[in-house]
Formats: sequence, C-alpha cells, structure tokens
Amino acid sequence: MIRISNLRLPLGYDDEDIRSACAKELRISTKAIVKASLYRRSIDARHKDDIHYTTSVDVTLDGNEAAALGKAKCKNAVITEPYRYLPLKPKNSQKRPLIVGTGPAGLFCALILAQSGIRPIVIERGSRVEERTKAVSRMWHEARLDTECNVQFGEGGAGTFSDGKLNTGTKDGRARKVLLEFAAHGAPEEILYNAKPHIGTDKLRDTVKQLREELLSLGAEIYFDTKLTDIRTLDGRIIAAEVENKGAKRLIDCDELVLAVGHSARDTFELIHRLGVRTEPKPFSVGVRIEHLRERIDRSQYGAAYHKLPAAYYKQVVHLKNGRGVYTFCMCPGGAVVAAQSEANSVVTNGMSEFARDMVNSNAALLVSVNPDDIRGEHALKGMYWQRELEYKAFIAGGGDYRAPVARVGDFLRGEQSTTLGAVTPSYLPGTRFSRMDAILPPFVTDSLREAIPLIDRRLHSFGHPDAILTAVESRSSSPIRILRGEDMQSVSLKGLYPCGEGAGYAGGIISAAVDGIKIAEAIIST
Repeated sequence: MIRISNLRLPLGYDDEDIRSACAKELRISTKAIVKASLYRRSIDARHKDDIHYTTSVDVTLDGNEAAALGKAKCKNAVITEPYRYLPLKPKNSQKRPLIVGTGPAGLFCALILAQSGIRPIVIERGSRVEERTKAVSRMWHEARLDTECNVQFGEGGAGTFSDGKLNTGTKDGRARKVLLEFAAHGAPEEILYNAKPHIGTDKLRDTVKQLREELLSLGAEIYFDTKLTDIRTLDGRIIAAEVENKGAKRLIDCDELVLAVGHSARDTFELIHRLGVRTEPKPFSVGVRIEHLRERIDRSQYGAAYHKLPAAYYKQVVHLKNGRGVYTFCMCPGGAVVAAQSEANSVVTNGMSEFARDMVNSNAALLVSVNPDDIRGEHALKGMYWQRELEYKAFIAGGGDYRAPVARVGDFLRGEQSTTLGAVTPSYLPGTRFSRMDAILPPFVTDSLREAIPLIDRRLHSFGHPDAILTAVESRSSSPIRILRGEDMQSVSLKGLYPCGEGAGYAGGIISAAVDGIKIAEAIIST
C-alpha cells in the first residue's frame, strides 16, 4: 500500500477526484489504481479565497507498488502497511479483574482484556445508556437531578453527553485501535480520517451500547447501578471490593481493581484518601462556557465559503502577562451548553453536539489555569472541594433551582450585570438567570477572562462579540488530583489498584482515556 500525503482536494470532491489526484502524484493511469481511501483529511482555511482539503490517501495499485513509487519519484508518498493491533497472550486467563467505571478508560480496558481471553467484571454506578438518557432528559427539562445517574455518571462516561470529540494530542499508536473499534461498533467511518473527528452524542450512545454487547458476548460481566463503596485490603494488597446496588451491599473478591471512575466521583476520591492511597493535587482549570451564533463563527473561520463546509471548529490559547494560560476547550460547533452536575445544589456546565452539528449556536469552554498553590491548604483533595464551592455559588447565583447564571460578554467586559439578551439566546436547560460572574469566580479567574477575550477576538473575529453569552460554571474539565502509580501501572501505595484514565489524572479526553485503559489492560494481561 502507498500512502500519499499533502494531497489537495477541492470542496465538494468525489471519489473520482481522489483517484485522479493520486494518479497525477504517482504519474500513472487511474486504471492502475485498485483502491484509494482517505487516511487523513483536514480543512485548510488559511486563505479565505482558497479553502480546500489537505489529505493523506492510501492507495493500492495493480502491480508492483515499490517499482511504481520509485518511478514516480514522489516525495510525498511512501510504502506503508495498514495498522494492526496485536493482542497480548495472557499469562493467566482465569483471573477476573474488577473494573470500576464504564467511561472510555474502563470500556477499553475491559474490551482489550476480553479480546485477550480474560473475562473482566465491570461495575458502573450509573445506569445503562437507555435508562441514563431518560434520567438526563429529566434533569434538563424538569430540573430533577439523579445524583447517581446523570451527565457524569452512567454507561459511556461523561463523553456520552458531549460532542463525542476524538481529536487528541497523544502520539500513542493505540489511538488508532480506539478509532477502529468505535467505527466497528457503529460510529461514522469518517472518524478514521478526519483530522478533528467526532461521533456526536446521538451516535455515541448507540456505539457505547454495541461495545457493551460485544463485552457480554466475550464473557464479561457488567453490573449497572452498582457503586464501589469500600476496598478491602490485607498486607498492602487488595483482596475484595464492597459494592452497593439499590441499598444492598456485597463483596466481590478481587486482587486487581481498575479505578476508571472519571473526574467527578468525589466520594470515591474520599474513599481512597481514607485508605491512605497516595494522591497529589494537580493543576486543572475553571471558567465558563462561551456561546456564539454558529453562523458568526462559521463566517469568521471560512468566509464566504462557510455554507459549503461543516460547522466551524476553533481552538484558542493565550498566555497572559500574569503567567496564566487562558484557552478554549471541548469546542462544540452547532451544539448546546448542557447541565452536567452530579451533586445536589450545584450547577456545572458542559458542551454537547449531535453528529450533524446543526444547532443555532456554537460553544466552548473558556478556561483559566489553576495551580494547587492558588488554593489554600495542604489537603490532597483541596482542588475538589474548591470546585464544589464554585458549583454551589453558581447554583445560588442561578436562583437555587438548577438554572445557570449567564452574562453577555459586552456587559461582563464592562463589569456590569446583564439585564437583556442580544442576538444569542442561551441554550442551557433547565434555564438561565442573569448574574455577575464575579459573584461566582475568584478575581484571578474573572480578571484573566477579561484580559483574554479581546486577545482571542483579534485572532477569531466575533469571539468577543458583545452579545455572546457566558454561562457558569465550567469546573469539570479535568481532574484536580492524580493518583500516583508506578511503571507497573499500579498504585505506589496499594498493590492491585490500577488508577486509570481522566479521573486518576492520566488522560484528558475520550481518546487519551481509552488509550490509558488499553495500557492498563496490557499491564494486567502481562502479570
């Protein structure tokens, strides 16, 4: 197979355009091409009058490919092989590791174990995705929060009710395994080649369901609505886990426990702290969701060609004079700001898009970096408790009924409270209330946001539009703690405990969490 990189394709291209472009690069007839398929595709919008796709294409020829490539003298083409994940052979296929959590880290850990012949036991405090969808809908439309089943807890993890964004900074080859498995379980094929792939919350729910069905077919046991309540140890090793389902507790014997609980399982963090498991505070970020009219962002990114392209994505970072970073995160083109709290009397925001990304607004988290030293005290969980304080303040500012506090950007920059909406209508459900962000966030956060918004607007026109909406509070972008683990992937203080994924402080998104789950599975298979 030959992979051709930096191949230019026009907007609205078709399969014949791909074959013709490949034939031109290789100086051959299109008839010599048996197959040509996209490996990577990105939009080049640096020049608004010349927007096009830049692609890499995998080509199979009828004949000697090495000879054809040598004759073509194409600098952008190389001989390559399709990616293959080679499963490890387990040293002990009879072991039954316990996996806590069914987010991407837990799911992919379980999947790799099951595909290797090991039958894991998986527990999830929330419900399966079918029931979970109903619980989330009750929160959004009726302000009825289920603290055990919500946007944070339940099958698929927090990413199930997000944009299903799959772009990542990790260079780990296992990321390809994750994409291939998603595509094999119902995700759109384009995630295999788009530079910024996404599944969309609507399609991700079915993908998660199909992954569950495969796990069950491979012999895994999965228990929903089942929460980890204690870990039993002996001589510094795990011997059992106490779990609870509908008020009834039982013990599951295990000597290997994968803790893949995500960043919002605060009671679990308190549990491991009481057990003396070594953790440390880590940097994280807090801020708001910023929401614009999708058309304004699309025009800003693509110019007159915006209607020919998918809803526009952006990623912005600014470094302030005070040394802090302010950045956008989890940008949701054509999406909505959603209620993502998991605790009573709190307001937490997140972003969500369906696959079509065709809603009126686009939004992103706008975050300010927070260092452990910014928070008083020495407690390992101080960042978690500080997040909770901000979420309670947002709850009170929103009226105490799960509405979220909002402000227009123009008013926020002037230090005034908003009283009317402009062109942008907030999408957050179950509703919003005008409030001052200064009543919720500390001065170092609001001051940084006020400095950063105009700076970003210089790069991304309309970002600082006075009618754009800020919704508070965005507090769960990453875990405020790290559970320390060694090279064997186990806790440095409790043998048999495998801290995994985003909640443990080792990932930052669906792909990186899933990759971490695979690495944990490989460690278990090898022991």
